Amino acid sequence: MQHVFGPVSSKRLGQSLGVDLLPMKSCTWNCVYCQLGKTREYVTERREFYSPEEILREIRQALQAGSHIDWITFVGSGETLLYKGIGRLIGEVKKITAIPVAVITNGSLLYLPEVRRELLQADAVLPSLNAGSEELYLRIDRPAPGFSFRPHLDGLIAFRREYKGKLWVEVMLLKGMNDSDDALLALSEAMQQVDPDMVHLVLPTRPAPEQQVSLPDTERIERAVSILSAVAPVVHPVKGGMDLGGVVDLLEAVTAIVSRHPVQERELRAALLARFSGDRELAERTLQDLFSSGLFDSVEQAGEVYWIPS
Repeated sequence: MQHVFGPVSSKRLGQSLGVDLLPMKSCTWNCVYCQLGKTREYVTERREFYSPEEILREIRQALQAGSHIDWITFVGSGETLLYKGIGRLIGEVKKITAIPVAVITNGSLLYLPEVRRELLQADAVLPSLNAGSEELYLRIDRPAPGFSFRPHLDGLIAFRREYKGKLWVEVMLLKGMNDSDDALLALSEAMQQVDPDMVHLVLPTRPAPEQQVSLPDTERIERAVSILSAVAPVVHPVKGGMDLGGVVDLLEAVTAIVSRHPVQERELRAALLARFSGDRELAERTLQDLFSSGLFDSVEQAGEVYWIPS
């Protein structure tokens, strides 16, 4: 298939069937961290790059294969919303399957009312917001001439007012660029205006086109989680095993962790199972007792349940 790939395992979206709508690399930005490499020539005009019938035919074929799929994810080899007619594609997919639809975008075109309208049927939209100022926006995202920070932020704000689905804003955290307290506080202030349902912190773990791109220190990651958690639940970018083996007060320990960032219920269950030497009944009973304390709520994301403070 030329446009559909997967399903592939995604930290954010479980088993995701990807739908690529663009030629490589068609983008409004030239981000310093982009895994696709440098944008050699900006693309800013929306058009129907490929036949929608061709794309929908491949989606149907993938669905008929019978693989487990949590999300159908529209994503581009560049900026997804450059595909003019993505709204029609979303609508047609919703007619043929109950699998939810996600759209990954840099959000640079959301200042356009017609673009926002095309996304209203999506179940989740994941736009980027990497900076809280014009200076950092230009340094990190390196947009095409004519694009600036304020219209980008205003587009996100306007979309939030109109959109009833899940808005999960993605922040790429970069060492020495947007991980200082000043940068994070400015980002938090901008994020408050958008009012997302969740913030996804991501790290530049894949090769980047610029040598200055590197992973932030653990302390800076934790600081970002702390600051941005004042706006919305933050999905921590580092997924590691949770160790509760030496903990005396389980409720206190789990409360401390959940207050910092959402905790995947599956990860917590695994930690309890390890603590109780594989006794599944005891682990499950303890899990239910913890939740019954009233200190936690749960949210579902990509088929996974996360615990958040109540």
